Amino acid sequence: MDPLVAAIDQGTSSTRFLVFNAKTAELVSHHQVEIKQSFPKEGWVEEDPKEIMQSVYECLERTCEKLCQLNVDISNIKAVGVTNQRETTLVWDKETGEPLYNAIVWLDLRTQSTVESLINKAPGQNKNHLKHKTGLPISTYFSAVKLRWLLDNVDEVRQAVLSERAMFGTVDSWIIWCLTGGKNGGVHCTDVSNASRTMLFNIHSLDWDPELCRYFDVPMEILPQVRSSSEIYGCMKSSSLAGVPISGCLGDQSAALVGQMCFQEGQAKNTYGTGCFLLRNTGTKPLMSDHGLLTTVAYKLGKDEPACYALEGSVAIGGAVVRWLKDNLGIVQSSSEIETLAAAAGTSYGCYFVPAFSGLYAPYWEPSARGIICGLTQFTNRNHLAFAALEAVCFQTREILDAMNQDSGVPLTQLQVDGGMTSNRLLMQLQADILCIPVVLPTMSETTALGAAMAAGAAEGVGVWSLSPSHLPHATSETYEPQINTEESEFRFARWKKAVQRSMNWETTEPSDNANDHRV
Repeated sequence: MDPLVAAIDQGTSSTRFLVFNAKTAELVSHHQVEIKQSFPKEGWVEEDPKEIMQSVYECLERTCEKLCQLNVDISNIKAVGVTNQRETTLVWDKETGEPLYNAIVWLDLRTQSTVESLINKAPGQNKNHLKHKTGLPISTYFSAVKLRWLLDNVDEVRQAVLSERAMFGTVDSWIIWCLTGGKNGGVHCTDVSNASRTMLFNIHSLDWDPELCRYFDVPMEILPQVRSSSEIYGCMKSSSLAGVPISGCLGDQSAALVGQMCFQEGQAKNTYGTGCFLLRNTGTKPLMSDHGLLTTVAYKLGKDEPACYALEGSVAIGGAVVRWLKDNLGIVQSSSEIETLAAAAGTSYGCYFVPAFSGLYAPYWEPSARGIICGLTQFTNRNHLAFAALEAVCFQTREILDAMNQDSGVPLTQLQVDGGMTSNRLLMQLQADILCIPVVLPTMSETTALGAAMAAGAAEGVGVWSLSPSHLPHATSETYEPQINTEESEFRFARWKKAVQRSMNWETTEPSDNANDHRV
């Protein structure tokens, strides 16, 4: 039997555990569990760290049961990789192992006033004041401001820091610490791709930056150790896989870049998950964007390997717009139903939907924006709204693709895609139409988990997965070609941009005239 490698894929809306054949990259078995998100106040998004860990164990055990039913010996699993929703921020007590607050999710907006005051204090009120070190604008999106909020507003966190019991981590750190023993010797680490999303990490020196930590007033002793994306961090302490090394760790978007085999400079992929994330490999040099994109560490596949960087266009609301239509408006009963509704309309009939629920991310970085639907007439029905929601995902991708092409000077001739929403065939066709280039979808869409498994299997001391180009399996794919003329595409995109302008400067933290500003 070929060696197997497993991956924990802990996303914003669900947790999955997947097992791959290390020689063929085929998916052998998997299990998925949805995660509850809570919205305690307007703009706040939280998840329960203990529920996250329970979901990890449940997915792991269920998958092992499925493998047994397939007569696959789980002792063939030689390594486990971890990939995760990035930026989401946790603080826990290293002595009790208990979380000190819920995880503050990347989409959360409670830090908007903190961000505005930081930008106002910056020279020239420039939101890119720290970009030369971090590759990032000052935004509610990244971990440092969320951690600052926890230190300022949660007594338990403050007390734990004072008594040297606090540990900070993104979701990867929490999972690895728990799986390697937790309060009994758990390993407190993260990898370069996750660390580069905190705003506390210097992407050139590849370490925590004392000046950035002072800027956000974050005590450095609570930070995890930064490691490469592919090395043995520790071993599983309990569960059916006790003793198996955890040897891969990548933020979800970096993992998808690896899983799509984008190892060459200039290769790119777009992932359609809760948000949409377009990453382009820029090689071993960080490239700074002039068009609102982020510079991020893509991966470092081994202790002695160089770090590779990427330009990233981040869109906050992708698949989350479908979840909103389902959970908040009840327009659809299941996520798959949106394709049927939208196809029934065949057009948005002039209706445009800008889902700026968490402000606008790339290329605008405008936290004051809020969601709007415009162009409504008496003719508009839920089918048109469903179509407009799918178009919104495509238009947002077009905006970040345009920015990416301007920054790199070499336009992409096709777009490699992955993520949960890619099963929506109408969305994929719309995307090709709106971009005016072919969209290429791999047959095996679980590329994020695959990337984490590849990093884990290739780690020194595991060595069951070869990343040399000649050994990489050829991934089969399906291509969607553009089917409308460029003029129509450009007209629709121009209308979209008009709608985006109308969504901006809606919610500001300045006291409003009616004095009922109720945000924290």
